[in-house]
Amino acid sequence: MIILGIDPGTLVMGYGVIDSRGDEIALITCGALTGSAKQPIAERLSYLYKELQKIIRRYQPEAVAVEKPFVAKNVQSAMAIGRAQAIALLAAADKKIPTFEYTPARVKQSVANYGASSKEQIQQMVRLQLNMSELPEPSDAADALAVAICHSRENHLSQLLAKQGER
Repeated sequence: MIILGIDPGTLVMGYGVIDSRGDEIALITCGALTGSAKQPIAERLSYLYKELQKIIRRYQPEAVAVEKPFVAKNVQSAMAIGRAQAIALLAAADKKIPTFEYTPARVKQSVANYGASSKEQIQQMVRLQLNMSELPEPSDAADALAVAICHSRENHLSQLLAKQGER
């Protein structure tokens, strides 16, 4: 299964594409879409949407996993991330691709076995699990790959449990 993971942001949106076969995962690509803070928000969102459509067309993911916004004290930041998340969900929905959302703590728990892992720990675990020679950069791309890995694990577990229930 090809999974597109997305770390939403209106200035930098990380993306990562992996191939998941059972409990085996492999890197396909990763990167970040970067907008300009000088652009109006509508133009940045349009850019992100169009670029995500290109990524979806190129890699044909069977699932899209998006990190849920973490709502902290900074309401402006949470609103911006929510807008970017909506763009990611819309791009997937336009192509009728199932979407899944995961909290940052769930992603960290799944990838590093610790829900409060640092960005550096997540980058290192993603590198190791995908047999990458270097750390995935920028950290937004590593976060997006972590979201994809999280979905891969959740999906694999669901399949195992379904098989168990068939017996």
